[in-house]
Amino acid sequence: MSAVLFDMDGVLVDSEDYWVEFEREDLFPDAVPDDDVDLAETSGMNFRDIYEYLEDEYGTAITREEWIERFNEAAEEIYTERVDLLDGTHELLEQLNEENIPTAVVSSSPHDWIGMVLKRFDLEGEFDRVISADDIDAASKPEPDVFEHAADEVGVPAEDCVVVEDSENGIEAAARAGTVVVAYRIDAHGDIDYSPADEVVDSAAGVREAVLERVA
Repeated sequence: MSAVLFDMDGVLVDSEDYWVEFEREDLFPDAVPDDDVDLAETSGMNFRDIYEYLEDEYGTAITREEWIERFNEAAEEIYTERVDLLDGTHELLEQLNEENIPTAVVSSSPHDWIGMVLKRFDLEGEFDRVISADDIDAASKPEPDVFEHAADEVGVPAEDCVVVEDSENGIEAAARAGTVVVAYRIDAHGDIDYSPADEVVDSAAGVREAVLERVA
């Protein structure tokens, strides 16, 4: 049996464009004003872990509390007002369900953010599991922990799980977990390393075709 594990940000919804804008133009200049941080360093990481990373690597000019508050405020606007759902998501999930292929959302975002997306796009109950990095006491992507946990949750060996990811850290994490990685190339990430992926696609139709081919 195969399973399909979908990242949320940048895959199910086009939120990465908005997160990149928020981080690059608003938050990072306040948090690390003396350094020009490449957002690829932190893309795919849990937002709380990003703060710890920046604090360790660069030092931060705002408190952790302010960081969390500003992220939560941005999340509500991005997920409830701005993002669009990946074309064909409902149809793909319906087909996977008909073929008894387990599915899961596997995201570094907290459950309340994931819940905003599922509610807005009528996806509540459409996945077999909804997994946040907050569910486990482990390192963020690019460490493989969240995908190893997700494979256990859906009851399918990691090597039989197809992961759809967009960020460099997410692609690396999925590859390190031993899954089959379909990388979704989006403009928000620019020129990142896709070499750990088994396949790279550039469109929603490409995601659908790659997933269905690999679970057949």
